[in-house]
This record gives sequence, structure tokens and C-alpha cells, in this order.
Amino acid sequence: MTNDLTFNNLIAQIRQIDERLTAQAGKAVNISLTLRNWFIGLYIAMFELNGADRAAYGEALLAELSKALRKHAVSNSGRRQLYNYLQFYRTYPQIVRTVSAQFKPMLPQELKRTAKVRTASAQLTIPPEKLLGCLSYSHFELLVSVEDAMKRTFYELECMRGNWSVRELKRQIASLYCERTGLSRNKQKLTELIRSTAEQAEPRLAIRDPYVFEFLGIKSREVMEESDLEDCLLDKLQEFLLELGHGFCFEARQKRILIGGHHGFIDLVFYHRILKCHVLVELKVDEFSHEHLGQLNTYVNWYKKNQMTPGDNPPVGILLCTQKDHAIVEYALAGMGNTLFVSKYQLELPKKEEIQRFLEEQINDGCFVAKEHRAGYAAKRKKQ
Repeated sequence: MTNDLTFNNLIAQIRQIDERLTAQAGKAVNISLTLRNWFIGLYIAMFELNGADRAAYGEALLAELSKALRKHAVSNSGRRQLYNYLQFYRTYPQIVRTVSAQFKPMLPQELKRTAKVRTASAQLTIPPEKLLGCLSYSHFELLVSVEDAMKRTFYELECMRGNWSVRELKRQIASLYCERTGLSRNKQKLTELIRSTAEQAEPRLAIRDPYVFEFLGIKSREVMEESDLEDCLLDKLQEFLLELGHGFCFEARQKRILIGGHHGFIDLVFYHRILKCHVLVELKVDEFSHEHLGQLNTYVNWYKKNQMTPGDNPPVGILLCTQKDHAIVEYALAGMGNTLFVSKYQLELPKKEEIQRFLEEQINDGCFVAKEHRAGYAAKRKKQ
């Protein structure tokens, strides 16, 4: 060991090792997930063209396939996701060139020799190895939505050059960055401005991609980053509601749902055996806003459409907003029009004052992290 290895140098070396190997691990996982989804799309396309019994399924193919795959516990195999995999294969057939010898036997015979590659032009073709090494599947899913091949290539290049996060790529596509570049008189200045303000992807954020952790078989609860404040409050709130004796049955924590192409995570999900309805609890560690209530209403309406079974009543949402010295509790009723049921709901569920008192007691008892950490975390959440 050299004499110039100071304690600060030790920290720097360990950080460097951690960052590099974390990035390497994240890259390997993302490549495997991307290839997995590409292969699924490939085989669906092959079945649509040459499947012996394809006529028996017709337009119901993806729905029936999704049902069958879910019975076998294949993750991320919803109908919409299968459709996305199919579109991914059709948009990026050139990925076949990246398949290693280890996975070549998985390719259909006709693709082992050659593949037809559709690109904007030969000059703009980006080697598939580079695409696969730089972009996650979540990036690809956004890029597939760009129908124009020339524009898609533009976003591929800019995304790789700027190491954009998925959120940044989505923002730039939505803000028509490609079109703005074409119209701009000073393209270089616009590009420099975009790159200076763009959010870059971090290895740990890439690994926490919802597709990635389901692919690895990790539960949402184990992966979602939570502050000490959220973690402590959700633990105690879960116990509090169950101990009230009003009929709460705990069902899930950090429940992941897919709404369109977006993932949502519901903090706590209960089923109320007396009211015969789901109760969704959302916690926000900052002040009340109508955006929070809108998000909860979205979750409640999604549950109403997708999770209600015969005999169930409409779901109920409870929104909790915490601050240092007080708490705000709001209820969402998902458009309930039955006044008798609403009255029963008001009797069976905890009163707002009861939950507010509980939250304030927990804060005053010092259950949570230090004041400075709470303020910093709240500020971070607002920026997001």
C-alpha cells in the first residue's frame, strides 16, 4: 500500500469502484431485459405470419396470450405490454445482429442468417450494439412512439450524447425538440442549452426502472426509494388502521399499477369487509395540492374500472399530506352517488380528525427524521 493513500483518497477510490461496477451491473441487466422483450416481440410477429393456429385467435391474440402468460407468472405480460414488444421488434429488427452465440439457438431459423433492417438512411444508421449498450428498454419504448424514422434517429443520437434519463427523453419528445432544432436559427446554441439543462441518467435510477425490478423478480416495496419519514409513517399508519377494528383488511403496500403507458405506486391498499370496497391510502410529505388529489382520484377510478368484482362497492381514497406541525386528510369518493352508502362510509371509516390527530402525535413524538432532513426531502419532491 502506498503512503499517499489518505482517508479522503480511500473514500474517493471506493466511490469510484461503486459507481463503475453499479453502472456495469445496471447495463448488463438492461441489455438482458431489452433482449427479452425484443425476443417476445419477434415470436409474436412470427406467429402472426406463420402460426399454425393463428386464425383461431385473430385480433384477440394478444389478450389470450396475456391471459396464458400470466397463469405461468411471466412478468410484464399485459396485453398492452405485449403490443409494445411487438412494435419494438418491428421498429428495431436490426437488434438481431447483437444476439450473442449463447442466444442464437433461440432465433427462428430464417433470422439466424440475415435480417432486414429498416432505417432512415445508411448514413444515419446507428450500430445496434451501441443502441443496446446505451439505452434501456424504457428509452426504447419511448423511441418506438416516434413514428418518423428520421426524428427517431435524432432522439437516439441526442439521448446517447447527453446520457438522458427516461424522463428527460420523454420531456424532449413532448416539447418537440427535433422540430425546434429544425426551425432554430442558432441550432448550436439551442443544443448547448438543452444539454446543459438535461437530466442525466444515473446507474441506480436505471436499476430501479419498474420494468427492471419486475424482470428480476424484486417486489416493489424492496425497490422503491422511501425517506425515513414515509417509511416510518406508513408502517405506523398501517398498524393504526388495522387496530381501529373498523373492518380493514391489509392487501398491499407500494401497489404497482399500469395506467396507459405510465406506472403508479399506491402507498397502501386495504379491503374493507364491512363496506365491501377497496380503500387506497396515499401519503405526500409536503403540503396539500390539487395535483395530489387528482393523482389519488386517478388511482381510485382505475381501481373502480379494473379491480371491482360483483358485489363490491366503489373504492375510496384517503389522501394524507404532512407538514411539521399539522396534517391534512382528504377523501376521494370516486363519483359515488348513493347517499346511503356515503353515509355508511362516513360511519365506518376513521374520521378525518382521528387520522389527523394520529399523524400529529407521530410527528410530535419524534418518530420521523430530523427537521432539516424533512425540509430537504420535501424540497426534493417538489422539484420532481
